[in-house]
Amino acid sequence: MIDVDLNEAAIRRIVREEIEAALKKDPAAKRAAIIASKGTLDWAYPPLILGSAAAAAGMETSIFFTFYGLNVIHKDFESRLRVSPVANPGMPMPMPIPELVNALPGMQSMATMMMKSMFAKKNVAPIHELHDAVRESGVQMIACQMTMDVFGFTQDDFIPGVEFGGAAAFLSYARRAHVTLFI
Repeated sequence: MIDVDLNEAAIRRIVREEIEAALKKDPAAKRAAIIASKGTLDWAYPPLILGSAAAAAGMETSIFFTFYGLNVIHKDFESRLRVSPVANPGMPMPMPIPELVNALPGMQSMATMMMKSMFAKKNVAPIHELHDAVRESGVQMIACQMTMDVFGFTQDDFIPGVEFGGAAAFLSYARRAHVTLFI
């Protein structure tokens, strides 16, 4: 028989107890594994924001940066993280612009400047602040060693706090996580 005298406080207590019991049974529920493979300004935000949000929610979090995702954690990220309006139908432009115009010299710089301006107007943290937030919240940032070798990068090419490892090591971590995201 269902107890109809349940109030909000009792329901919250029951839910909290059920969550705590589930976490005791399966500690992986408090783990997030994120793979960052894109290296443009618009794709730099999701892994950093999701990583810091997962950590803030109490999850042990690791972000594996591979291929062009290495741009996000490169010391020279400011010049590497750009936006290309070419073949990007989701890119908001103040007026309709033909695709051919987007390919003209200077359009990538303009699109990058526009996006940075949009983020600043909406008080979105710049990438360097997100790097700090991720580090301060204990998120593990891992640069893919194989991709570093392919692109000719060394450990000195990356921001402080980055660790270095291979796909097998990250997969070992990810297989014990309930949240795994590929960005």
